[in-house]
Amino acid sequence: MLDISVIIPLYNEEESLPELCNWIEKVMKEHHFSYEIIFVNDGSRDNSWQVIKGLSEHNSFVKGISFSRNYGKSAALHVGFKEASGRVVITMDADLQDSPEEIPELYRMITEDNYDLVSGWKQKRFDPITKTIPTKLYNAATRSMSGVYLNDFNCGLKAYKNEVIKSITLYGEMHRYIPVQAKWNGYDKIGEKVVQHQSRKYGTTKFGIERFLYGFLDLLSITFVQKFGKRPMHLFGGFGILFFMIGSFITVYLIGDKVYAIANHLKFRNVTDNPLFFMALVSIIIGVQLFVAGFIGELMTRNSEKTTDYQIREKV
Repeated sequence: MLDISVIIPLYNEEESLPELCNWIEKVMKEHHFSYEIIFVNDGSRDNSWQVIKGLSEHNSFVKGISFSRNYGKSAALHVGFKEASGRVVITMDADLQDSPEEIPELYRMITEDNYDLVSGWKQKRFDPITKTIPTKLYNAATRSMSGVYLNDFNCGLKAYKNEVIKSITLYGEMHRYIPVQAKWNGYDKIGEKVVQHQSRKYGTTKFGIERFLYGFLDLLSITFVQKFGKRPMHLFGGFGILFFMIGSFITVYLIGDKVYAIANHLKFRNVTDNPLFFMALVSIIIGVQLFVAGFIGELMTRNSEKTTDYQIREKV
């Protein structure tokens, strides 16, 4: 087994790839690591794939995977994880903002300190305030909801034991929540390392402000899936019982009120004239619908393989 697999997802990064590859090679040779570099071309529209093929032809340690279209970073990491054979798997971005000089220490923390996962923390960032402030808010929300206390979930520079990445399924924008998935899969020895963040040298960022909205929605999704994905009736059924009971209690109250009025020869209005009647009706209907949703969810607990069915155009 190789010491290290370096997985690099990319989209339109042709200028930085040769420099990044040479930098990684230099670090690996200095520390005598056996390694592979897996570039995953996420449907780039520039010459990134041609550059990767050229690097692969001249370097036996370089591998490349190219998608037929742009699927996103999670998809790129997912197929990279499937290909990785290293004892330790390192992920990093292709824009040269992650330093390969961090790799030896990340490797040591996994192999000697026995962490399951080590996440980079870009404590000093070279990003505009429009990016740093939303990032801080997003990280705080993720820590609160997931119980994983990392300062920088978005950092692309991370290290994993091979068995950890093989236990994880990625789709959508779930790459931000790999530490959360790892913890829920039983790999809870998660460390953090302050890493150097460098200014972008080529091109422009490929992520907009909308990634924070999508990221928060994915956080809600992964929280639900991990807690109730195998037992949806516990969620839907619980709320179904609650609403059904509320509706039933109101109905019993209305019936009792009418019987009492009749028994005591009191004047009463029609049940349908009372707003509580409609509250009871709506509550019972919602309760039944939630129960049905729970039963359907129980029948669909097996995840579809289509969620990670990405079309690979070429490999080198």
